[in-house]
Amino acid sequence: MAITRRRMLVSGSATLLALGFPGHLWADDITAAQAIAAFANGAEITPGGVILTMEPVAEDGFRVPIRVAAEGAEALLIVAPENPVKPIALARFGPRAVEQQLATRIRLARTQEVLALARMPDGTVRQVAQAVDVVVGGCGA
Repeated sequence: MAITRRRMLVSGSATLLALGFPGHLWADDITAAQAIAAFANGAEITPGGVILTMEPVAEDGFRVPIRVAAEGAEALLIVAPENPVKPIALARFGPRAVEQQLATRIRLARTQEVLALARMPDGTVRQVAQAVDVVVGGCGA
């Protein structure tokens, strides 16, 4: 059996589909509520238990430093409801993780309340929010 261009394209497309490659194409269709519901997986969300460190005013929405920490968490989620793509970051921690924290820079489209959620090993989910005033938006919105 000869390998034709068509056969190669079909098998390559099937491989990418099986790996979940096209999933990111619909990331902007996910609402903040859907991202939070998927992360919580039916658990009740309680306030507190998460430390969210951000400046209250971001002069440049292209590079906003953020740090999220939750002692003992198995996963952290950052959500920006006013961004074109609402879920910003997801970090999972294994049993050997020394600290459960995430420090990075994110983009913010406009002034909004950024949410940080932590899923604990017992299945509970904790949440904290912080308002950030964005002077120059960073998502082209």
